[in-house]
Amino acid sequence: MNAAPCPWNLAVVKLGGSLLDQDGPPDALLRALATAWGAGRRLVILHGGGQHIDRALAARGIRRRVHDGLRITDAATLEVVVSVLAGLVNKSLVARLIAAGVKAVGLCGADGGTLMAEFHPRDNGIDYGFVGRIATVDPYPIQALLDARMLPVVASVALGPRGKLLNVNADAAAAALAVALGAQRLVFCTDVEGLLDGNRNLVARIDPQGARSLMACGAVNGGMRPKLNACIEAVSRGVPDVLIAGPSSYQAVLREGMGGTCVVAG
Repeated sequence: MNAAPCPWNLAVVKLGGSLLDQDGPPDALLRALATAWGAGRRLVILHGGGQHIDRALAARGIRRRVHDGLRITDAATLEVVVSVLAGLVNKSLVARLIAAGVKAVGLCGADGGTLMAEFHPRDNGIDYGFVGRIATVDPYPIQALLDARMLPVVASVALGPRGKLLNVNADAAAAALAVALGAQRLVFCTDVEGLLDGNRNLVARIDPQGARSLMACGAVNGGMRPKLNACIEAVSRGVPDVLIAGPSSYQAVLREGMGGTCVVAG
């Protein structure tokens, strides 16, 4: 059984790239976001868009290169990442939200210096190129939009040293943003129902120690690993309500904090 929901007014919602393919997020998720917004909740959306980037790279004849779950980003790849995330994906999502009755505004993490990053260090000789790790977050630009009763939709592109744009992991960026804003809830919306254990059963509630054990034994793979690491980071730094939600629980998770997988501080 999930932990009792905490009272909340501000939630950061991370939308997985798989939810933004083709026509954008599913209607059930749009309805859940519009319902929460209409009830007076303050929301911040942070998104990636890996599948869109892959297709754009293929169209340009640029090889997709990934190491340990991170996209190796040379100058040509960065140009595609920024144009797709901060352009097509971001504005398409804004348009869908506005059509659903939500006053949304699109930006990327570099705008206003909201997300500041450092270059990701080499790993076993691998140079990630223009990939960053979040160093600091300035919540003021997001807070200003929220105070104006607008929903910020943030693409996972950060500002790096010497004015360089950097590609950052969207899960990690969402966690850092939730901490900086003092959000009461952080929700990772995915196309699966939540975290699954080694027997493919849904884990309703887990603490950081349990999460690390699942990753260590190989039960958690692919995109769920950075997501779970981001959950651990968020709860460890004071976000009280951190959840991974799938299609059947978008509404309940946003409304009540119930459903999917709840990551608790322990």
